[in-house]
Amino acid sequence: MTKGRRNVVVVCLLMMCFAFAKAQSAQDLLKEVNAKISSYENIGIDFKYALSNEAEGVNQETKGSVVMQGDKYSLQLMGTTQLFDGTDVYTIVPEDEEITISAISDQDEDAITPSRMLSFFNEGYTQKMDITQNVKGRTIQFIKLTPMDSNSEIKYSLLGVDKQTKHIYKLIINQNNGTSITITVNSFKTNQPLAKNVFTFDKSKYADYYINRL
Repeated sequence: MTKGRRNVVVVCLLMMCFAFAKAQSAQDLLKEVNAKISSYENIGIDFKYALSNEAEGVNQETKGSVVMQGDKYSLQLMGTTQLFDGTDVYTIVPEDEEITISAISDQDEDAITPSRMLSFFNEGYTQKMDITQNVKGRTIQFIKLTPMDSNSEIKYSLLGVDKQTKHIYKLIINQNNGTSITITVNSFKTNQPLAKNVFTFDKSKYADYYINRL
């Protein structure tokens, strides 16, 4: 083998090793995120929610909050409350005085629910390091997550992780139909005292509501 060919082989091997190291580092960072999240008894998040689709002329932005404990959650977003008690999902819409009750098994598999937002990346996605941003002195490492399922409605997602705290700072979901959903965490609180019924649906509070059970 000539010297030139040897140099080419060495360069190719280095590139392959570098690419493998990047993939491994993305996986390792997500493992750290998962371990950190799993160590908390409960989590409370205030966030900004933005949805856009340039082709459709859609550009919406609002604020929301969610409390999570294990798989259970209580979500407040766009005037709607959604509760998951571990078995059923209750979507409460005061404006329409309507409540929809559905089993968690009936939910869209592609949907990233509050309880899945902090762990959805554990399976079903290829993981690759993306850009790093400085946000008010915080180093945010983005990881590109591409669904392995070719039929997924999601084209790819970008998960922004605070490298110091290992908390999720931002999630950008890019769908195949051109819709982009961005969730930015404004505050992240853990192990807060919670009321016993925070994840419990109390039917007596909604006597005048129409209840639709799917």
